[in-house]
Amino acid sequence: MFQTFEVTARPEQGPPRLARLRETMRAAGLDGFLVPRADAYQGEYVADHDARLAWLTGFTGSAGFCAALPDVAGVFVDGRYRTQVKSQVADVYTPVPWPDRGLADWLKEQLPDGGRVGFDPWLHTVAEVTRWTEALSGSEIEMVQSANLVDTIWEDQPEPPSNPVKAHPLEFAGQFAAEKCAALAGELRKAGHRAAVLTQPDSIMWLLNIRGSDIPRNPVAQGFAVLHDDGRVDLFMEPAKLAGVRDHLGAAVTVQAPDGFLDALAGLTGPVRLDKASAPQKLADVLGAAVAFGDDPCALPKARKNAAEIAGSAAAHLRDGAAVVELLCWLDAQPPGSVTETQVVTRLETCRRRDNALQDISFDTIAGTGPNGAIMHYRVSEDTDRRLQDGHLLVLDSGGQYLDGTTDITRTVAIGQVGPEERMAFTRVLQGMIAMSRLRWPRGLAGRDIEAVGRMPLWLAGQDFNHGLGHGVGAYLSVHEGPQRLSRLSTVPLEAGMILSNEPGYYREGAFGIRIENLLVAQEAPDLPGGDHDRAMLCWRTLTFVPIDRRLIETDLLSAAERGWLNAYHAEVREKIAPRLGKAANVWLDAATAPI
Repeated sequence: MFQTFEVTARPEQGPPRLARLRETMRAAGLDGFLVPRADAYQGEYVADHDARLAWLTGFTGSAGFCAALPDVAGVFVDGRYRTQVKSQVADVYTPVPWPDRGLADWLKEQLPDGGRVGFDPWLHTVAEVTRWTEALSGSEIEMVQSANLVDTIWEDQPEPPSNPVKAHPLEFAGQFAAEKCAALAGELRKAGHRAAVLTQPDSIMWLLNIRGSDIPRNPVAQGFAVLHDDGRVDLFMEPAKLAGVRDHLGAAVTVQAPDGFLDALAGLTGPVRLDKASAPQKLADVLGAAVAFGDDPCALPKARKNAAEIAGSAAAHLRDGAAVVELLCWLDAQPPGSVTETQVVTRLETCRRRDNALQDISFDTIAGTGPNGAIMHYRVSEDTDRRLQDGHLLVLDSGGQYLDGTTDITRTVAIGQVGPEERMAFTRVLQGMIAMSRLRWPRGLAGRDIEAVGRMPLWLAGQDFNHGLGHGVGAYLSVHEGPQRLSRLSTVPLEAGMILSNEPGYYREGAFGIRIENLLVAQEAPDLPGGDHDRAMLCWRTLTFVPIDRRLIETDLLSAAERGWLNAYHAEVREKIAPRLGKAANVWLDAATAPI
């Protein structure tokens, strides 16, 4: 049910594929070509048809790109993947720490005499191309739009996905699609925009109350749409996908074949809104003078979950929490050395599949023990599968796509007797997670303003981690959803109804990893007794209810407030999850949630 074919390059395939790409570059009169981990829709996950970076290099992370030049091929990866990339790419590729090292600076170093670097304008956003142009100004390097050269050498490239679309029930959506379209059309009129081009599938899914399965783990269908200022929608998607939802879409939605999209854009009367952060450069070129850059009109309304979406997510988390507890109970009964990472993944997916509302897992389960746990987005394979040995930690990061909500949870579990160094680091991570969970903050602050709260205990020990503290999460949509984030880069003010993860961690390459993750929903903070209440505040409501491994906590390091939060949280876990468990798991849960 959950298996998917993965496009990748074995180490021995990397060099000949790179050599063929270089031959094609020379024939095209190019000195370089960019191969991003992206498709025309700029989602985090791509279909097999669009997995060009993995096919060329072997790198399977969810972000990054390759810049192939005649004598060097840089694979640019951020902090999450700097351990992973070393084990995946052949030595003909050079890992580049990104964004610490920008593409423009790297190109100027590698091509000091200038050159022509090609890129596919469907696979790079307007914002990306603008940054390159500005950063390369004054150099002799020219960025050249090109056909996709990888597609010309990829002989067995899979076909684009074309899976059927289904209606998303109103009981889970919480609002009719026509109401959403009318509200957003009103916002377009206020801004003086005649239309908005929607390029991200999850925006289209949310707006029209539909869901798809073109991308594994993400309930989206690939396509584009134009929302007009009178509420009409032109949907550019393979008509066969939509055969079962024509009545659901209604008369205000006109379905057109994707090959007519560019002609339709060229015929629009401006101003036409286009989001430069997510729209392909190709679309800006076609719109020309009609373009008016602005945010995707669906982004913030989608992020601000309504009452039905929040209720559905909360319900999904309770069922999901019970599945994870059943797994943890089983795991604790297995002697150290008797279970592999693969067996943990399989068992957890079996526990989740008992829920008929489960449609898929929300991402490929991460189950990394020992040094594998230090690979932040590790995915077990036959070559890397390890047994869970005494003294090791297991990082277990997983989630489910349910009809009523999307879940994402990480727990770090002790295998046998774990050393003091691991327990000290775990406790600091826990303190950061608790600090963010307890936070109240003034309305108007963004993720960058508060995310340091979750890092402070690690910082005090001279430690940190190379990923954001948290990401937005959809309502039976993408498990990583913008625009809100708990990140030093995020300027989007947090608002009531936004669901985010809270996931501090710590990773020691070659030794162990630690991460603890709950999902939280922002809400209006109640007044405190005796307070002056001179400004509106927000706070978090926790959605995830699964025990945190008490065996890994150095309790003497916890303050009274931290201890109180943990005991109250575990009492709530026991209250909410116990009625959903079998007898053995209930006995385990009582011990796992005992007060400290």
